[in-house]
Amino acid sequence: MFDIKSNQCGTRESRLGSFVGYSGSLHEIGQQVCGGCTQEKKRCFSQASGCPSGCALGQLSGINDAAIVHHGPSGCAGTAIGIASTYELLSEALGKKREHFAYTCTDMTESDTVFGSTDNLKDVVLETYRRYHPKAIFIGASCVSGIIGEDLEGILDDLKDEIPVPIAPVHCEGFKSQIWATGFDVAQHAILKYIVKPPQKKTNKVNLIGFARGTAWNACTDLKRLFDIIGVKPTYLLTLSTVEELEHLSEAAATIVTCGTLGNYLAHGLESEYGVPYIRSLQPHGIIGFEDWSRQLAKITGKEAEVEKYLQEEKDIYQPQIDKVKDKLKGKRAMIAMGPGFGSYYSRIVQEFGMELTHISSWHFDKQYEDGQQPVAFKYLVDNSPDIPFSVNDLQNYEYMNILDKIKPDIFLTRHPGSTVWAMKIGTPSYCVYDEYTALGYKGMLRFGNLMLDIITNRSFTENLSKRIRLPYTQWWLQQKPDSLLIED
Repeated sequence: MFDIKSNQCGTRESRLGSFVGYSGSLHEIGQQVCGGCTQEKKRCFSQASGCPSGCALGQLSGINDAAIVHHGPSGCAGTAIGIASTYELLSEALGKKREHFAYTCTDMTESDTVFGSTDNLKDVVLETYRRYHPKAIFIGASCVSGIIGEDLEGILDDLKDEIPVPIAPVHCEGFKSQIWATGFDVAQHAILKYIVKPPQKKTNKVNLIGFARGTAWNACTDLKRLFDIIGVKPTYLLTLSTVEELEHLSEAAATIVTCGTLGNYLAHGLESEYGVPYIRSLQPHGIIGFEDWSRQLAKITGKEAEVEKYLQEEKDIYQPQIDKVKDKLKGKRAMIAMGPGFGSYYSRIVQEFGMELTHISSWHFDKQYEDGQQPVAFKYLVDNSPDIPFSVNDLQNYEYMNILDKIKPDIFLTRHPGSTVWAMKIGTPSYCVYDEYTALGYKGMLRFGNLMLDIITNRSFTENLSKRIRLPYTQWWLQQKPDSLLIED
């Protein structure tokens, strides 16, 4: 149940019926979702997993003038290493200041798990504010602080008279959910509950929820051109945003997302609590997605004619070149392994190029979003695709390697660098679609097509690597069915 007044949001398993184990086909799971009875399974062996706190605190660390206090052992704060370097480089490139950002940790010990650590937490929060003067402080829970029942809301009450900025508990304990994307929801719940203010006026701004700001491929310039035509200004969330921007999200003309898995909770919350329209279009990846995304956004300001002219201009420039790449890619075989949102987007893109989609693997599966409806992109994929082998796999590489060894696709597309490397070790050309704007619109479609063509054609590195690698997976395992370690729930 969606309730931003609650101290915690439910897990994806409890709210959306999400799960991490399945083996079947695209049409089968589509029919099962419509019938209300999916045949999800459990694993009797798990090689790896992710933690919701990485997603939650990773997202919140993108806010330039906020601080994170991670209430847990020092090892949990290892997330900060990659976060700090990534956002520091990006903020420097864009001329943004981050002097008020900090990522600190309470460094809980064995003694703290017995006697509690609330006094230590108070001291760290006070010292973090004294040193960095952030505009908001997010207190991130850990498995340890969650198990012993540390009262984060109580800390907020104790410190509200000493610290004049919002203090927001973030209940991202890793043991609560098998689905790391629950961390996105937890972070956005904290923003909705503690940061966003009721609207004072309406603006021409659009909340654009995504992972990045379009710096790669110069996508931000292409987006600006589209937004200028429509007559709106984007507020990029959450990367390099500010607390002040977050406070005024309720005043936006609309909210739109580049990934439904990421942005659905915040977009739905702004709509249900403050009446900010949530544009439930396809996402802007590939031509079909970009056109629908642009047209739906144009309706906000009545600029449909201007956007149609813009789309035709883009088509006239890039479609002839795309068609040439399409001729070369047609019939090539691809496997997709990504989150449920991007898996749907890039499965659609691969088919737009006339390629054969041999297998789709989703890191988890959402039966519905907060509004009770199927994700738009998944429904489109089911309605417009042939029946394709489909699995749900939370980054279990042993299953991927088994599948790749059997189907031997021409290219493996994923959103995780580790999976990319493992596929190459078995001899499959691979690409990690790390930047969300890789296939943005017509220009991005051309770029991505050429990129796939280069990877499929220039196979020497992958082939040489696979010849020199001894895999940890035995021939016995590679001869088993990929889902042989899945059991009925």
